Amino acid sequence: MDLKLRAKEECTYDAVSLGEVMLRLDPGEGRIRTARQFRAWEGGGEYNVIRGLRKCFGMKTAVITAFADNEVGKLMEDFICQGGVDTSLIHWAKTDGIGRICRNGLNFTERGFGIRGAVGCSDRANTAISQAKPEDFDFDYIFGKLGVRWLHTGGVYAALSEQSCKTVLEAIRTAKKYGTVVSYDLNYRPSMWSAIGGIEKCQEVNREIARYVDVMIGNEEDFTACLGFSIEGNDKNLKTLNLEGYRKMISEAAETYPNFKVVATTLRTVKTATINDWSALCWADGAIYKAHDYQNLEIMDRVGGGDSFASGLIYGLMTTGDPELAVNYGAAHGALAMTTPGDTTMADRAEVEAVMNGAGARVKR
Repeated sequence: MDLKLRAKEECTYDAVSLGEVMLRLDPGEGRIRTARQFRAWEGGGEYNVIRGLRKCFGMKTAVITAFADNEVGKLMEDFICQGGVDTSLIHWAKTDGIGRICRNGLNFTERGFGIRGAVGCSDRANTAISQAKPEDFDFDYIFGKLGVRWLHTGGVYAALSEQSCKTVLEAIRTAKKYGTVVSYDLNYRPSMWSAIGGIEKCQEVNREIARYVDVMIGNEEDFTACLGFSIEGNDKNLKTLNLEGYRKMISEAAETYPNFKVVATTLRTVKTATINDWSALCWADGAIYKAHDYQNLEIMDRVGGGDSFASGLIYGLMTTGDPELAVNYGAAHGALAMTTPGDTTMADRAEVEAVMNGAGARVKR
């Protein structure tokens, strides 16, 4: 498989992401509705991927986003710096004292346990990144002069606003002009698309974006809602998996969009909020590869598991060119990420590779 990556020596960055980064407020083992204190993190679907590539896999990465220029924005920048991701491409938007002009997004997240599912409650309307225009970033400078080997973005950012739909398309088209590989996680969020046209707008935007994507990522709901592909007879509650249906779905997607070099989907059987079966499939060069099964995976915090899958997949594709190895990097990294709190990975590459090679959970001393 040849993704035609740009040479490392001619690019400032191995990979960049485009999307929103929010302040995540986490009540720990409690609930949002009864919390008296929250732990603060940073997180966002597209950003989580690029942070994983930097923090776990040691790649040189940057985030393309926008913050309101205030104390919360500076806190977000500080979190990103702690993750080792370059912040020089952030656009700082002027705002007033109470967020009427623009603001920074908040995301309250509780983990779930047993029969009680995880809950997310976001507060992200009129954020700086939802209003950002292509000229706020100078994509020709980023992808042309600086040079980027890989761009990752996704459907969460695209759904933020009418403007973000336009900005993500401009970014992807410019990236392709300069030979940057593009990955996209469909990441369907019905509550977000409902404000800008619902599923009709979602499919209109995502079908246009798909024409420029090299590596398409998503689960069954994502492919159905965003691109119109579905699995007949699959359990909508994800209690069982129709594996052959998944194979047919991603093969159909690859046939419909011949520009796709790789199509990947996570496989999750939800037994309880804290016990899932977990795996993934990857299509490349007409063949489908399945990752190792992680059965009865015990989960501390499932948010960001799919993003960590994406970063492991991307790392594997960039460094090995082997889709079977890449999908196993992704599945192992996603599994590890869900054993720790927060959106972002706390694993390192050695841990990921140990899990891939069958390492157990015995204490290490």
